Amino acid sequence: MQRSLIALAAKGLRKLCELCVKAYPLCVMAVAACQQLPPPGERTQSTALSPAEARSTQLGAAVSGKLAAHPGFTGVDPLADPLQAFASRVALVRSAQRTLDVQYYIWRNDFTGTLLLEELREAADRGVRVRLLLDDNGIPASLDPTLAALDGHPNIEVRLFNPFVTRKPKAIGFLTDFSRLNRRMHNKSLTADSVATILGGRNIGDEYFGATDGVVFADLDVLAIGPAATDVAHDFDRYWASASSWPASHILPYEPPDALAALDRSALAAQTDPAATEYIESLRKTTDVRRLLDGTLPLEWAKTRLVSDDPAKALGTAPEHTLILRQLHEMLGDPDRELDLVSPYFVPGEMGTQYFTQLAAKGVTVRVLTNSLEATDVTAVHSGYARRRVALLKGGVELFELRRAAGASKETGKGPFGSSGSSLHAKTFAVDAERVFVGSVNFDPRSANLNTELGLVIESPVLAGQIEKAFWTRVPELAYEAHLDASGKLYWTRLSGDTLVRYDTEPNTKWSQRLSVWFFSILPVEWLL
Repeated sequence: MQRSLIALAAKGLRKLCELCVKAYPLCVMAVAACQQLPPPGERTQSTALSPAEARSTQLGAAVSGKLAAHPGFTGVDPLADPLQAFASRVALVRSAQRTLDVQYYIWRNDFTGTLLLEELREAADRGVRVRLLLDDNGIPASLDPTLAALDGHPNIEVRLFNPFVTRKPKAIGFLTDFSRLNRRMHNKSLTADSVATILGGRNIGDEYFGATDGVVFADLDVLAIGPAATDVAHDFDRYWASASSWPASHILPYEPPDALAALDRSALAAQTDPAATEYIESLRKTTDVRRLLDGTLPLEWAKTRLVSDDPAKALGTAPEHTLILRQLHEMLGDPDRELDLVSPYFVPGEMGTQYFTQLAAKGVTVRVLTNSLEATDVTAVHSGYARRRVALLKGGVELFELRRAAGASKETGKGPFGSSGSSLHAKTFAVDAERVFVGSVNFDPRSANLNTELGLVIESPVLAGQIEKAFWTRVPELAYEAHLDASGKLYWTRLSGDTLVRYDTEPNTKWSQRLSVWFFSILPVEWLL
């Protein structure tokens, strides 16, 4: 989940107001918020494995035959099911023998987050070198002691991307250092031995893996071997060495090595929690990674190209031609027949609206799936979409809004977009049913201009065709479709069996929610969304 930084700043402001009645603590925090980052000092130098080193690992040996049979191609396995996505990450960590490079925007201090941290620690105990790079906006303060303790392990190094000086509450930092902290690392990848990688839209947290009774995010990752995994490993190197990556030891208070006992206790409690039975059982089953190791995993072999922002984007100094949307346009060009786009936070802005409507005017079928107001987790971002909705529809763009059905939040296995009880979080699009993108990019100003992003362009009619098929079959069942009547007024429809149900206001929402969307839509904040 990419939370709106406007909402974060507002939350920090509310907190600040609450603290005003306690003058002395407020003064202390205000002084802390004004502190500068400490000098970066010396950083250890490390890089991904060489091709020869990677081939010598268990993973490298297991896939060498398949790679030799498909020279220059990447083997791709989509991970749409949240249970399989979680179990495959655990299995990939357990399969590593030399290195683990882990990069995420959000890492929760919850059940799945705790178990994955414990797996990283156990890998380090086996002698695996673990490099953990986390965006500091996406980790809770409660995780600081654990990260500091992990950083003290001889085989683990933790770095924080664009860190906050004040650790609690972090949001206060936006009040004094907004221009820097407003830029975040939104990349998501986990790479073992520079041989296999999992990348896509999922962060690390219960809501991304269906391990919660609350909102479950419908998401999409891919497991990839071959050139794509090598590219991700080398891309990690440049983020790891970037000026925005700070050693955790320079930011977090020191924790003694024996503090890792607390992580062990938390992991044991999570493993013995009756609510976790399904997830613990998934780790005992055959995962896609285990099938990869034994040679039974069917892979889609395709040419791939990695797209990734220059990490200097976090400093506002990246050349324009290195920005990810420019890279995507240069690689993909303009669609000739159709564009199927899935984005949970779809804020096209004036230029994007013009681009999509111009495509439609040329006869290109343009279909967009995003969150409905009832399903979104960020109302402010929905307002950026809502203000462009009429113009898009007038221009011939087809708009679908994922609905959230009560009582269905844990359904899985229903195709690339998850269940009807989910909040959409997948970021993918298909061009002309031939090429598909999977990654972290939202079609909004934040991804375009502020956050760093990562993704994979896959030349695969099979995978692109799956997205196209979903639009024609599953999406009408899972989503509302937005329309304009003869007078230009918005309305929505959805299928209920064979019946078409119509809504004349945003479906299943309260007037207060709609008022909030309207309020944000008139504010000059679109560039922040």
